[in-house]
Amino acid sequence: MLTEEFVRIADALSHGQAADLSRQVEGETYVRRFEPEERLILLGGGHIAQPLCAMGRLLDFAVTVVDDRPEYANCQRFPDAAQVICDGFVHAIGALELRPTDYVCVITRGHRWDRECLRTILSGQQPSYLGLISSRQRAAALLMQLMEEGFAEDAVRAIHAPIGLKIGAITPAEIATSICAQLVEHRRSLPTREKVAGLLTQSNTDPAFLRFMTEDKGPKALLLVLSATGSTPVKSGAVMAVDPSGKGYGTIGGGSGEAEAMRQARGLIGTGQGRVITVDMDGDPSGEDDLVCGGTMEVLLEDVQ
Repeated sequence: MLTEEFVRIADALSHGQAADLSRQVEGETYVRRFEPEERLILLGGGHIAQPLCAMGRLLDFAVTVVDDRPEYANCQRFPDAAQVICDGFVHAIGALELRPTDYVCVITRGHRWDRECLRTILSGQQPSYLGLISSRQRAAALLMQLMEEGFAEDAVRAIHAPIGLKIGAITPAEIATSICAQLVEHRRSLPTREKVAGLLTQSNTDPAFLRFMTEDKGPKALLLVLSATGSTPVKSGAVMAVDPSGKGYGTIGGGSGEAEAMRQARGLIGTGQGRVITVDMDGDPSGEDDLVCGGTMEVLLEDVQ
């Protein structure tokens, strides 16, 4: 049963492990991989951290904010954070037990704790991404000092300092945008996944979708993009669910194409059946249709039992 499959997937993700959902469609096997959310750890809860936390959540990071000041380290200030820690930076880094899949941004107030944070991180498990907010001159001096202290040169030179892409950012929101752009650039530069027959492209996990699939006992239908050609808003593996009232969880690209797919999926609820439909994203030449991206998607609609 699909519900049991998603319970298995949720359990694996809670232990930091990826999990696969396989569907057989017309003799073909399609594998939708669900990857654990990557942690984005913000060491510093200042003005840049606020937009960076919100943007990081939109990029499917599970954001942790650390600051040693209660007025900065609180959930009211960071409603999008998965975790807010009020503690000393060095102690918090140790308690977090950094993973090789983590993304860490060192943005402490006035650079006061930058050196201590970097020393602590470089002494243990290295995260996938490590960035330091700093001027170019100050960053060069600090990185040189760390190498002189005996830290591995390749690890030190892997630090993104100054943090963020060069987009001429000035305001906190612009700086956060430049940092997020660099996070995405780093994420997409990582080695490709192992070859698995039928493996779909998207592997992100939408927490709201997963909660609905595992915790809501009511009837529902699954929508899974099996293929996407042309300039579609999502790739294969995009997934969502819909309940009998028409409320959706997740997305397969939005617009009237998604709305039509949801309408047809609702018609399958309670039937125990499934089918594949084609969603044409080329749009109406008259301009009345909002499907302006172009391309075509094959979408599996399936009643969830």
